[in-house]
Amino acid sequence: MKADVVTVRCKACQTPLQVPAGGKRLCACGTWVAAPPAVVVDEPIALARTEEMRPPIVTVTPTVIPTASAAPAAQAPTSWPRIEGDLSAIERLNDGYRRITKELAKTIVGQTDVIEQLLIAVFAKGHCLLVGVPGLAKTLMIRALSDALNLSFSRIQFTPDLMPSDITGTEVLQEDKTSGQRVFKFLAGPIFSNVILADEINRTPPKTQAALLEAMQEKQVTIGGTRHKLPDPFFVLATQNPIEQEGTYPLPEAQQDRFMFNVLVDYPSEDEEFKIVEMTTAMHSAKLERILNANDILEMQDIVRKVPVAPYVIRYAMKFARLTRKEKGEVPDFIKEYVTWGAGPRATQNLVLGAKARAVLHGRYYVSCEDIRAVAIPVLRHRIITNFNAEAEGIKPETIIQRLADIIPRDPNEEALARGKAVVAG
Repeated sequence: MKADVVTVRCKACQTPLQVPAGGKRLCACGTWVAAPPAVVVDEPIALARTEEMRPPIVTVTPTVIPTASAAPAAQAPTSWPRIEGDLSAIERLNDGYRRITKELAKTIVGQTDVIEQLLIAVFAKGHCLLVGVPGLAKTLMIRALSDALNLSFSRIQFTPDLMPSDITGTEVLQEDKTSGQRVFKFLAGPIFSNVILADEINRTPPKTQAALLEAMQEKQVTIGGTRHKLPDPFFVLATQNPIEQEGTYPLPEAQQDRFMFNVLVDYPSEDEEFKIVEMTTAMHSAKLERILNANDILEMQDIVRKVPVAPYVIRYAMKFARLTRKEKGEVPDFIKEYVTWGAGPRATQNLVLGAKARAVLHGRYYVSCEDIRAVAIPVLRHRIITNFNAEAEGIKPETIIQRLADIIPRDPNEEALARGKAVVAG
């Protein structure tokens, strides 16, 4: 009888892991955990002795990794991730992220945080809503991103008279020349592209806005009782003007919840604005290199989904959403005072997925609480509905999210690491 799997406890975070006998596995905290070699017994063992002979839970130091006694990779169970292959794929994704950022810098000045959040949404299979005043290159940024990713692109200019069929497509009656009969033929709309730019999405009525709901959630449209699949990958990147209210229709909460991120595009700095004016008022024409194609993006989306997340990180993300629901359990006093409606389970899902994508883009195969905090504001900004008290006192959702980040207990290992870095810096 051969024990194929051993329960090993990581010394760094004390998390028990199932590790192939004689192999190694990467813990969610970033520590390599190794297992002792398999125990081979020639004779059958009675049940009572089996309990005695079962390999115990052992504690392995992070720095000790056995090499001579490691079992060949081919003998590991197929359900375990191939660490070496995944790490090389993460390196390729991290290299692609740097190259895409470099290409976009030829056209877009600054806005590094916005570009990073856009790419996180892309690799996490999410949609993104960009909110900012006119003239901040929101449309140009999305168009440049689609060019750098070598994806099909469609721009839909949302207007008050736009109809749902103008987005999804419609059926027209045509005559079949061979049979002479009239049949309905589906003409696909602009939504049948990889990247959809929904420009000024709040300028069209809710009836037309709702035409995107099925496409964003199910990645399909239903016309005349027939389902039409959308191309994969598929992203809706919408823009919205927050200052002009005349002739606009605010997005319903259900529509906003379909967007993974709500990204605030802010004014550039003085130096960035100088460079913008210098570039756009001269004979400047940048040609972007196509970095990734559709197959590359689909592969990288699968890599993001494979990234392991420790249970304490998931519970840390859950606290951000659960503490905003003032009628469910114990919540802080400022939530009861300023919040009308809190975030749902989709917020926690997007927090974890966004943290996974951010970790991979930064070259890590594990998710930390810092990754959760980094994506908390764009994920929760449009999912926390404040009341009149918050509006009267100038309390925005970002302020509430930051206060939650300050009171939610952090991982002790992370705090110890932060103190160590502070000592080294001092």
